[in-house]
Amino acid sequence: MLDSKVNALAIPEIEIPVWEKLEKIAIHECGERLVPLSLSDELVCYPAYYKMGVKYAVQECFVRESVFEKLLAVARSLPDNLRLVVLDGWRPIHVQEYLYETLINQLKRAPIHSGKSLSELSLIARTLVSPPSTDANCPSPHQTGGSVDVTLCDRDGRLLDMGTQFDENSLRSWSCALEHSSDTKQAKNRRLLYNAMIGAGFTNLPSEWWHYDYGNQMWANYTGRNKAIFGATRPLTIEHLWNIQEG
Repeated sequence: MLDSKVNALAIPEIEIPVWEKLEKIAIHECGERLVPLSLSDELVCYPAYYKMGVKYAVQECFVRESVFEKLLAVARSLPDNLRLVVLDGWRPIHVQEYLYETLINQLKRAPIHSGKSLSELSLIARTLVSPPSTDANCPSPHQTGGSVDVTLCDRDGRLLDMGTQFDENSLRSWSCALEHSSDTKQAKNRRLLYNAMIGAGFTNLPSEWWHYDYGNQMWANYTGRNKAIFGATRPLTIEHLWNIQEG
């Protein structure tokens, strides 16, 4: 179980990545496959986008094998009355396109962003949704199977109060936003999640308390590595299996 002193550590203020630098990090694909999380009794798999009816969303949470093992380690480190909830993992490019385009259109209509250029809106959007990319040298993080969106619930399935909803477009969604909040319960819940995930080897996107990475360019950027081990991938298809058998 995670040490009580560790899970109470404050969430540090961390800068958003320099995107141009991140996209230049080399990818040396290790070849790990994607695995489904719904088969595990130790994790709560709740594919949030599918449940919300998001176009093209899948009804499973897939992650790379080593990400799965790390999530199990996180789940086992939590207090006995809590469970780790996985809201999203690998994401199809069409879902990424839908999310990004929807957010850009929302920002265009917002009076506060009136007059801003598309490039300015893109920088704002990127704190919440990465641009869709089919470039093998810089895929969208969730396409790699190394990104996960997570939260916590109690043993009865009640989600813990994290101060905002998952994917909420708010400054309060920044991971460290509640460090000086009067609501110590929300801050404590975030710290518990953050320290458990960081302790297992994940890195956090500072603008999203729910988003963590392992193995991809985002992870390499925040850990100071010069290469990532996960590039774009996808679950096995029946066509791929049949092609293997024919070979």
